[in-house]
Amino acid sequence: MSEEFRQPGFDAISAALERLYSGKKGLYYGTAIPYTLGGPDPLDGVEVFKNDSPFPHWHYVSFGFSDLDEKTAPGSEWSGYGFEMTFRLKREGDDPPVWPVNLMQNLARYVFDSGNVFGPGHHIDLNGPIMLEADTKLGALGFFVDPELGEMDTENGRVVFLQAAALTVDEMQALMCWNGTAFLKLLEKALPGHIADLSRRSVMERPEIRETWQQGVDQDGSSTGFLYVDELGWCRADSGWRLRLGAGHTGVIRTMLKARVGKGQPLGLIGPDQGVSFVPGEKTEFSADETELKVTLPETALTELCGLLLPAAQTVRCDAAPLWLDIVPTVIRDRDGNVKKVIQ
Repeated sequence: MSEEFRQPGFDAISAALERLYSGKKGLYYGTAIPYTLGGPDPLDGVEVFKNDSPFPHWHYVSFGFSDLDEKTAPGSEWSGYGFEMTFRLKREGDDPPVWPVNLMQNLARYVFDSGNVFGPGHHIDLNGPIMLEADTKLGALGFFVDPELGEMDTENGRVVFLQAAALTVDEMQALMCWNGTAFLKLLEKALPGHIADLSRRSVMERPEIRETWQQGVDQDGSSTGFLYVDELGWCRADSGWRLRLGAGHTGVIRTMLKARVGKGQPLGLIGPDQGVSFVPGEKTEFSADETELKVTLPETALTELCGLLLPAAQTVRCDAAPLWLDIVPTVIRDRDGNVKKVIQ
């Protein structure tokens, strides 16, 4: 007789949901063809529950980022990728929308294909509205430990339930420029439970939130060491170096330079083919290998460079360092590659 089929990881998630929802039934969206058999969806499924605290919403919980069957990495303390994802959406109507399930599956494809995992304080730019073709300002996610599900030990290892908080793009940039976990705690004062509401405006428009955020940046700097940009390049010039940046990235780069290099920490910019690393130091220095330029900036050069990073296409010289800035128009595209707007 064959050994009984077991899913200890799946059962552990189900038990956690049973403890939270005390016998209430959820709606389970399962995958028809398993990913291991060539199916398109990495997650085995997503279960959705009605939740009324702090106000009515749908609570989506994934099954499949962790090891649901047998343990895949015996030497690791974690189960699979070490987390399962949750998402909360303002409840309107009697049936939960399916698009958050598709969103979770898309995020799972990213994790399974790249090996990059999410953790508390992390973020991701969705490069478009959180719900495709929706009229919403929400276009990014930040991650923190789900306050109701928390963490658990399973037969396959440890699992953290990570809640994905829906953010506007400027909120995501504010998160990057400070500490991700601290910023999400600040936002929760205005967004109880981080329940997604597609119609909401950016919380950064509120003076009290922006003031507290700025105080945090000034005091703590940024915990984000790297920034991915679509437009980036550098080369030697007769009188020094030339650095090419997109006009759409100058604002966040300026803030990040102040929050990182200004606080004694390095900042890396990663482009499609080349990278730039800015580090604090007592005098301006440049060094380069095949793909990365390292720029050491004293306080005077940092201040001047930040003042030149304006959101307009232009060529300017930083006098405190032999550095020319070629700020070029930025093309903003949606997830399908279509041009949304051009910043110039």
